[in-house]
Amino acid sequence: MNEIRIFSPATVANVSCGFDVLGFCLNTVGDEMVIRKTNKKGIHITKIEGFDLPYETELNVAGVSALAMYKTLEVEFGFEIEIYKKVKPGSGIGSSAASAVGSVFGMNELMGRPFNKTQLTEFAIKGEAIASKCEHADNLAPAIFGGFTLVKSIAPLEILEIPSPEDLYATIIHPQIEVKTSEARAILPKEVPLNDAIMQWANFGSLIHALHTSNYDLIKNSLHDVIVEPYRSQLIPYFNEVKNEALIAGSLGCGISGSGPSIFTLNKGIEMAKNVKVAMENIYSKTNIKYDIIVSKINKEGIKILKP
Repeated sequence: MNEIRIFSPATVANVSCGFDVLGFCLNTVGDEMVIRKTNKKGIHITKIEGFDLPYETELNVAGVSALAMYKTLEVEFGFEIEIYKKVKPGSGIGSSAASAVGSVFGMNELMGRPFNKTQLTEFAIKGEAIASKCEHADNLAPAIFGGFTLVKSIAPLEILEIPSPEDLYATIIHPQIEVKTSEARAILPKEVPLNDAIMQWANFGSLIHALHTSNYDLIKNSLHDVIVEPYRSQLIPYFNEVKNEALIAGSLGCGISGSGPSIFTLNKGIEMAKNVKVAMENIYSKTNIKYDIIVSKINKEGIKILKP
């Protein structure tokens, strides 16, 4: 096999109380990428559609992660990358992660899978760091492993797969504004009160237990962020209004997807997810801000090969 077409999914990271460590994978939105072997050594980006991204390998997220893998190989061939970008950069649903993951996954498949999923994540981190200015894996891991993932450690990298309740759906609204990850990090406090820290890790621990036991009531009681959301929500117009209406409509919880501006909710069942979609739309439809909105079951498979 000399060419492969893949679907690299969008993801939600942070997940309220799981800042920088917890993420989950979506199944209704993602990039498509074509990776092929070429006689010309090196990594070459030959086509980009959807958004204006650099063709220079060292400046492109997919190119940097591919180079990280390529430098470990001793091969007499190279790879070409085509990117059909459908996850908008800066949307808060893992656009850069989708690119970073896609290139290394495709290369790995073409070479007969010499690397495991954790190793692929390590390569992809190098590309993700180009976009976010730091090395983190809370978007990368769910894209590669599927479902919910917990990044226990970056050095050494350790990813834990967390079960996803069967009837769990996400509804996500993406206001068409830009929130840069670097700016969203800069706004965060360097120190937090001990009481807030205790509350946060109690929520996080109970959320992990709730996912393991499919306890939807406990999920609802755990999806609370007292450390990051109070600051980052200021960067997202109508965040509080959207959150309030989503909870009234029956959502299990609502929070900021990644660094924003997307706002995610988790819901029990497809009908509830659709009801929450209407509630969220009711807020933004009355503003001058354009938006996209998606409903997605949690994607337990992660990145996948598309049939020719």
